[in-house]
Amino acid sequence: MNKPIRRVSVFCMLLVLALMARANWLQGVKATALANDKYNKRVQYDRYAHPRGNIFLANGRPMTKSTFVNGLRFKYKQDWTNGEMYAPVTGFSSQTQKNTQIEALEDDFLSGKDDRLFFRNTLDMLTGKPKQGGNVVTTIDEKAQKAAFNALKGKKGAAVALDPTTGAVLALVSTPSYDPGTFAGQDSSAYQKYLDDPDKPMLNRALRETYPPGSTFKIVTAAAMFENRVYNNPDDRTNTPARYLLPNTQQVLPNESKFEPCTNATVLVAMEYSCNTVFAKIGDEVGKDKLAAQAEKLGFNNPKVDIPVRAAESVFPRDSDRPGTALDAIGQHNTRVTPLQMAMVASAVANNGSLMQPYMVDKEQAPDLTTISQTKPKEMSRAFSPETAQKLQTLMQGVVESPGGTGRAAQIPGVTVGGKTGTAQHGENNKDLPYAWFISYAKSGDTPKVAVAVVVESSEGDNRAGIAGGKLAAPVAKAVMEAVLGK
Repeated sequence: MNKPIRRVSVFCMLLVLALMARANWLQGVKATALANDKYNKRVQYDRYAHPRGNIFLANGRPMTKSTFVNGLRFKYKQDWTNGEMYAPVTGFSSQTQKNTQIEALEDDFLSGKDDRLFFRNTLDMLTGKPKQGGNVVTTIDEKAQKAAFNALKGKKGAAVALDPTTGAVLALVSTPSYDPGTFAGQDSSAYQKYLDDPDKPMLNRALRETYPPGSTFKIVTAAAMFENRVYNNPDDRTNTPARYLLPNTQQVLPNESKFEPCTNATVLVAMEYSCNTVFAKIGDEVGKDKLAAQAEKLGFNNPKVDIPVRAAESVFPRDSDRPGTALDAIGQHNTRVTPLQMAMVASAVANNGSLMQPYMVDKEQAPDLTTISQTKPKEMSRAFSPETAQKLQTLMQGVVESPGGTGRAAQIPGVTVGGKTGTAQHGENNKDLPYAWFISYAKSGDTPKVAVAVVVESSEGDNRAGIAGGKLAAPVAKAVMEAVLGK
């Protein structure tokens, strides 16, 4: 071979090697980055080139469906069977916006790109079957979800229901809500309209908003009290003055009414009447560190509570002074919670002190309904002893059953119900309308079936005098409990 030909051959060989190296670099090292590049529309087109998998209720009824639109680039889009009711559970899948919640976390599985579906997708390709995404089955109880949604209509608020024995989320509702189907395709005008709405319909109040818990937090304070033996029994009489001065201040903490029997009340009576003076003083006696430790066993100060959607962090402050801690102990000052967190508190009480990890996805299924993965319930923490749990159940049942209890509106004939009301101050110097809270559980025999937390930010025709947890939130919780129990 003469010299010029040899040079050309070497040069061509170098070009081929360079092309091979570049191809391997792009397909191996850079493949993920290119696939996730915001300017790469082909990946997005491919996700909607075939039917997307559905998200199902626990009873097998679909919350979503894939609709054939035969567009130029997008052949399918996601739709919802009852978008406003289920949006807080599913989130949305949109061709113009970034997916959220289950639609985002399970996107690869729902779109059929998950590696666990590769073998089935390959078989389908060889046999000529059209590609299809996998399905996600949730733990959501259809009747409980409907009951919560209907009971919250006309209100701004949220409700969460859990199975205390497993941690399964039975209902998760946020109102006002939105319909994801209105912007699932190429028209994003509805999405912008929702964003501009001052009532924030796209805010998931059940998981992503935090509120002062008000008197519902007294259950946590009572747990710390029993665990640290400040008082040992529900019938123990507290040493509480008629006028409780917050420690190191001249500020008097009032009760809701001067007629409440809170002076030296027993722990049980103080819970039934929701005595601020008693539980603020108990909070000071327990102390900031022990209160915080108890709260953290129940999930507070944990930024990674995933169900699998991540909830906002519920906070019990560790830097409060003594008067601040007394107010923290009655759910004011700097204590902040999500409705999910307070459902977890009620759940731990009902389940004899065992707090189960909340979860909303029961299983993932291949398109042929073969189960790919199944969630196994697991304990999140031992929140307190069974003995303390029994005492807390006595307190919560007194709130619902006793003549002076603030939660009588949650009574269900023939069912053991425990509850706690809360009316949380809101705004600087309490200038805004307060939040109405109710947390509860219901038992069938000795078995806890459901734990519920409800918060109502506002309701049609609200006035300050008419806002109370027992009036606005307890009926919502009752409707959910009745739905779960089949009442």
